[in-house]
Amino acid sequence: MLHAQEKFSDLDALYSPESKVATSMYENADLFNEEMERIFKRTWVWVAHDSELADKGSFKLSNVGLEPVIVVRDRKGDVNVMVNRCRHRAATVCEVKKGKTSSFQCPYHGWGYGLDGSLRGLPYPEQYGEDFDKGAHGLKRLRTESYNGMIFATFNDEIEPLVDFLGTEVCRYIDLFMKQGGGFPVKVLGEHQFTVPMNWKVQLENTTDAYHFPVVHKSFMQSLDGDAEEAFKFLDTGKGYVEDLGNGHSVMAMIPERIDLDEHLDDPMEERFLPLAQELRDEGYPEDQVRKIVRAVGGAGFNLNLFPNVSFSLAFFRVLTPVNVERTDIRHIALGMEGGPAAANRMRLRLHEHFQGPMGFGSPDDAEVWERVQRGTKGGEDLPILVNRGLIDETPGALGPRGHVSAETGMRAAYKMWKRMMSL
Repeated sequence: MLHAQEKFSDLDALYSPESKVATSMYENADLFNEEMERIFKRTWVWVAHDSELADKGSFKLSNVGLEPVIVVRDRKGDVNVMVNRCRHRAATVCEVKKGKTSSFQCPYHGWGYGLDGSLRGLPYPEQYGEDFDKGAHGLKRLRTESYNGMIFATFNDEIEPLVDFLGTEVCRYIDLFMKQGGGFPVKVLGEHQFTVPMNWKVQLENTTDAYHFPVVHKSFMQSLDGDAEEAFKFLDTGKGYVEDLGNGHSVMAMIPERIDLDEHLDDPMEERFLPLAQELRDEGYPEDQVRKIVRAVGGAGFNLNLFPNVSFSLAFFRVLTPVNVERTDIRHIALGMEGGPAAANRMRLRLHEHFQGPMGFGSPDDAEVWERVQRGTKGGEDLPILVNRGLIDETPGALGPRGHVSAETGMRAAYKMWKRMMSL
């Protein structure tokens, strides 16, 4: 494949120093294919959470860019990520989204693979001759590393370690986000997936976009009680911020007092959580633990956007999977407390359904505007898309610029990384 410089010689014309994005960034199929090669096959891509692979033999299907992969815990307890493609004639060796198994077998000719991807056996091997090397025909494996339960994989064996790609500040925010376990480990409770006719970068922008919230999510705001509604009026408070954390990552802190869930435990509880608190007391939980659990149930006060495909959004994971230049799969993953109170996990699910669920007040509205962005690119292709909001008053942060909570600082961080990877 040609280098990006050869096919797209002027990257400044696609994302300009003035923070303007060319319409073709959402529409050009050749550019999309280049992104899959130069970004998704060269960097760390999130594939699973540790709780989804609780036992030896547990597996789930995922993607690294366009490539289908299997994420599985083997008999030694190690996590392997392998391309879901038989080495014989390319059929997928697994079509079950998640489960537990002792091996994988191709349905076409019966080639069998172990949980580590090794080729264990094949019918009538004598026709391949004595020199056939089973060791050279295992499932293609990706480099795999994890941080605080978040499992990433890459095709790039020369990339820096995961913790270096994430950086100290990102790791700090991941640790803060995981306090939503309320003293228990965080676990995946379930997920739903939907497809939106949009380019993947439309969604990459959205999770770091607070500016849209009072407009797109007006019906959600109207569905809240007084305390919760006040908490989500973060554009009015002036307390929040968005910050470039390096390597395309960013954080959007909407409710700063909820960044560290171990703080402010003595603050008055929101009215919607009072019945839960009483139920926990009735179950025998001491008051300090009740307050810790209740505060955790409400979620963190920030969105952490990790380039290129996953975000930690208030209380759930949002994962994007590019399908083609104008189609993206989205997964919203609900989170709860492993071993925690059933009442707390039920409320976590109800809160997830209220906003992120398929019949919720948030996801359908988001998906509508994402689709309308993509439709809008069909007109006025000479008109740039603007991501310059907040440039006038950005200040230095720990690693990069920090701006007002409604600034497009996080989008600029992602596009800066996009340009860097596309120019390599």
